[in-house]
Amino acid sequence: MSDPNLGRKLNKRYQLQELIGTGAMGRVYRAKDTLLGDVPVAVKFLSMSIQTNKKMRLQERFEREAKTCALLGQKSIQIVRVMDYGVDEHNTPFYVMEYLQGKSLSYIIRKQEMSLLRFLSMARQISLGLQCAHDGIPIDGKIYPIIHRDIKPSNMLVIVDPTFGELVKILDFGIAKLLQSNTQQTNYYLGTLAYSSPEQMEGKELDNRSDIYSLGVMMFEMLTSKLPLTAPTHSFGAWYKAHHFQEPRSFAEIDTNFDIPKPVEDLVMACLAKKPSDRPQNISDIIQTLAAIDITSGSGKTTTSTTNTLPHTSDTPTVVAPGLDKSSNPPNALPEEIVKLQKWPSNKPVADIVFSQPIRVNDEVIPALWMMLPIIEIQKRSVCTRYNQFLFIPSPHPMLLWVTVIYNRRFGAKWLSYYLDLKSNLGQETVRLLSEKGYYRLLFFAREQPTHPSHTLISTIASSQCRRLKEWLLLSHTLPSSANPQISKTYLKTEYEKIKPQILAKLSSINTDSPFDLSA
Repeated sequence: MSDPNLGRKLNKRYQLQELIGTGAMGRVYRAKDTLLGDVPVAVKFLSMSIQTNKKMRLQERFEREAKTCALLGQKSIQIVRVMDYGVDEHNTPFYVMEYLQGKSLSYIIRKQEMSLLRFLSMARQISLGLQCAHDGIPIDGKIYPIIHRDIKPSNMLVIVDPTFGELVKILDFGIAKLLQSNTQQTNYYLGTLAYSSPEQMEGKELDNRSDIYSLGVMMFEMLTSKLPLTAPTHSFGAWYKAHHFQEPRSFAEIDTNFDIPKPVEDLVMACLAKKPSDRPQNISDIIQTLAAIDITSGSGKTTTSTTNTLPHTSDTPTVVAPGLDKSSNPPNALPEEIVKLQKWPSNKPVADIVFSQPIRVNDEVIPALWMMLPIIEIQKRSVCTRYNQFLFIPSPHPMLLWVTVIYNRRFGAKWLSYYLDLKSNLGQETVRLLSEKGYYRLLFFAREQPTHPSHTLISTIASSQCRRLKEWLLLSHTLPSSANPQISKTYLKTEYEKIKPQILAKLSSINTDSPFDLSA
């Protein structure tokens, strides 16, 4: 039987197009917001099949879910955002949220490869979203913490974001509870059996440490594709005994795709402690531990520096202090006179183009960006400020956009961009060189005299960028290729155009042109 909701226009604004999900409490439709130019949204209805005597109570909970998600979505990018709430002509409550296209974490655990870097990024993002909920939302002038109470892989959606790469969103705060001092103690069970904390299965009043236990179960599954506990039957009693009395499996007895660092193993096992007092006491502790994992060493040792494992665009550029000439040759850099011996490749046209090709002299290999411009353009920017930034997207195809800006206050900015396919040998080798050398050469060839470079510059890369380049290179080895890499290029180009005004504003704020370079 056809769905009568399809094609329906809700509140003269949201046109329902497709049923995309059903659950115990309701149904979710893909729709378009006709008021905002057919922007795609998702609409969730409270199920009309719920018995009348339960419906009023569930309506209150449904409304609270909408308001909770709306407030949390404003605070955290890791939580699905709610934009509207209402009741239709049949007195059925609904709310409107952002429409997200992606894969659930449960699908990724079952069907895709999980690397250590990918695990750290996802676990950190989920923890950031939970931290936002646990920190609370304002209600009537007071801050009330929120406990999700149903943390599990199917409630995590992984999407591709042009800025952040792989972005994790926490869904379904449907059974979340506000920790209010005047609420009565919960005396019934709500949750998912395999992921529930011991105290949750007892129907006790819960705090943030219950979510931490569920997070521990989920992190174990992300790392091993298996649950840390097993039950002989999928019944409440069997899982009650497992969570209360069964010791979690050790990582050593399970074959994994990579070596799990000891700090990660210790963290997960601490989260799985039976007593709340034996677990990490807040999500901040987990975030700090995840950030301190040194992914560059096989031993998994910790480091005092905080490394952001989330693939994203680079930090705000920093201006090199006056008097510190970072454009001078870094150690072991090839002298300019040697660089100027390079010849324009015979397989490249004499035209205004930009491409990457390393400089090889004896045993030294240096990353370089080659470009051809009219001689007048080169002369205009012989004295300039340099800026570089790298944008990365992991899927549908791992791709890097290498952005260089040559800025002269009088003549403006010259934008140079080049795509690096991280599934190609050239792309991988170039990123490796950039991350290891920490700088690259800019070779300017004049269109009027194209044989040798008429001018060369050096652009240094910030240490934080070098670390990210190494992380992205490692991550790209575990990611699948796409039959159409152009899609990733399109995403990156869109993001590039969005950040251009910000970069230009930063460069134009510099009082004078200088040989100094800015590296994001």
